[in-house]
Amino acid sequence: MEKTNESDVDWQEYDRDETTFHRKELSSAVDAAALGCSLYELPPGMRSWPYHYHTANEEALYVLSGDGKLKTEAGLEALTAGDYVTLPANESGGHRVVNDSEKPLRYLAMSTMNEPDVTVYPEMDKFGVFVGSPPGGRGERTLEGYYHIDDETEYWEE
Repeated sequence: MEKTNESDVDWQEYDRDETTFHRKELSSAVDAAALGCSLYELPPGMRSWPYHYHTANEEALYVLSGDGKLKTEAGLEALTAGDYVTLPANESGGHRVVNDSEKPLRYLAMSTMNEPDVTVYPEMDKFGVFVGSPPGGRGERTLEGYYHIDDETEYWEE
């Protein structure tokens, strides 16, 4: 067994326009290999990672404090402290957390750590490929990149 306390883990800051949040990678602090868990704090008016879904990794969110919204394929769903949401590894698991309140939104994000994984970003018309270490993983990747969904290349060179 390995143990850590969130107060012993440093915040990482992400700031890209409306995508602004703080993250503590709890699973990294204990070298977890098959399960990911991060503590997020989303300031008022901000959003988490761009809307996406995974093809190999199921995710879940547990709201610790605050209120906000979860963007899904069905639209915006209310989030409040105590809510637990599962996000399947397919298009129906598409999500983005939105803090439309006046106070910070704190939640745990958990995931399986399977690889390879293809992560699809429908609103950006992109997908990411992760081989050797899953998204959020700490290991070295043998193949990784982001590509436009509409890019085509022929199997056989003409």
